[in-house]
Amino acid sequence: MEGTGKQGGDQLSIKKSEPVLIEPQTRTHSGFFFLSNLDQVITSSVQTVYLYKAKKVGGSRDTLSDIFKQSMAKILVHYYPLAGRLRLGSDGKYNVECTNEGVLFVEARANCNMDHVDVQVITDDHSETTGKLLYRSPGPENILEMPLMTAQVTRFKCGGLALGISISHCMADGISAMEFIKSWAETARGMPLTTKPVLDRSILRSRQPPKIDFPFGQYAPAETSNLSNISNPFQGEQILTKCFLFDSNKLAILKNMAMEDGTVKSCSNFTALTAFVWRARCKALQMNPDQTTQLLLIVDVRSKLNPPLPKGYFGNGIVISSCLGRAGELIRNQLSFAVEEVQNGIKMVNEEFARSWIDYFEVKRAKDFRLPSHFLVTSWTRLPIECADFGWGEPAQFGCANLPKDSGFFLPDGKEKKGINLILDLPVTAMSTFQELMLL
Repeated sequence: MEGTGKQGGDQLSIKKSEPVLIEPQTRTHSGFFFLSNLDQVITSSVQTVYLYKAKKVGGSRDTLSDIFKQSMAKILVHYYPLAGRLRLGSDGKYNVECTNEGVLFVEARANCNMDHVDVQVITDDHSETTGKLLYRSPGPENILEMPLMTAQVTRFKCGGLALGISISHCMADGISAMEFIKSWAETARGMPLTTKPVLDRSILRSRQPPKIDFPFGQYAPAETSNLSNISNPFQGEQILTKCFLFDSNKLAILKNMAMEDGTVKSCSNFTALTAFVWRARCKALQMNPDQTTQLLLIVDVRSKLNPPLPKGYFGNGIVISSCLGRAGELIRNQLSFAVEEVQNGIKMVNEEFARSWIDYFEVKRAKDFRLPSHFLVTSWTRLPIECADFGWGEPAQFGCANLPKDSGFFLPDGKEKKGINLILDLPVTAMSTFQELMLL
């Protein structure tokens, strides 16, 4: 298999081998594996790309490939549900049949040096680069037939490597996916697992009877009609995805802006940047002053539950908190106004919120879940990306490949993680305006 795509003015060509299935090294559990309601909400995949600089290592190309494949077979013994396949039950919920079929592995060769690829290329969906560094099924996708994980190792000239990994979101959120990759990397280096996975997801079963103490009605299809369609002014325009770097100086400026009127006494980089981007996006999309804008925050609840989810919990441990506002209020008021809205959205998430969220989906079912006109923000700035060391050192570059529509994604910048890369999608005209607003 072979593919080409434009990259930095040069033609990037990657030749892929035929995919193979990697089974667990020893026979593992059979039967059905329970997925919690938090696992049911998103059925897409977590797609990440790791780039490693050239390093002199012993062994041939086949030996390097064997390291990935053999360590994968070993780690699947611990993470055996990944080797199964999704099944849809009579109750409309997904579970996993532990079939031991395995995960899909692909080897590839690039025609250029790794230096030609960077974070901005990875996140630019028009460069088609991610389609070359990740394996994607050539035919129509049926999640009930697809492996729950795929991995592609691409070798660049001069020895650089790219690892593209796709894990079904039913199996893991970003935190759990990163924990799995860390465990795989430790196994590849011949080390014991730092943290063994906790696979029991029954600790997130819904209560009986369900008890819903929060107004989650804004997520139901019938409730979305009152939210304005923000895409109308730019109907038919091409959607661009771009990466904006906020270094430590820019983040400090934003935090000072958020606190300069004294309304907000303290704020994090996340709340300041989220509030700033929320307001700037409203301006760029030319939203009417009375137009409703909904900010959705991905919040990790692992430590908010009582007792907290155990260390190494492998599954989804996130919920979505909603902030509703009028575009005119966000734009007219100081940045502190939006910061307070973001802070309140985060504070809202506690034990009862999380349990109510789980119970809400027990009543409504995941298939009834719809996001209205919204802006979704996810942050991976605290993920231990440096732990993805398979023997070639820490990743030199890292990117998330499949960004949700109408979203903002925060990724750490640099080894010390002092800056934040904002990845955003907008219509062409709105993106031009947004870029001007980013000039702090």
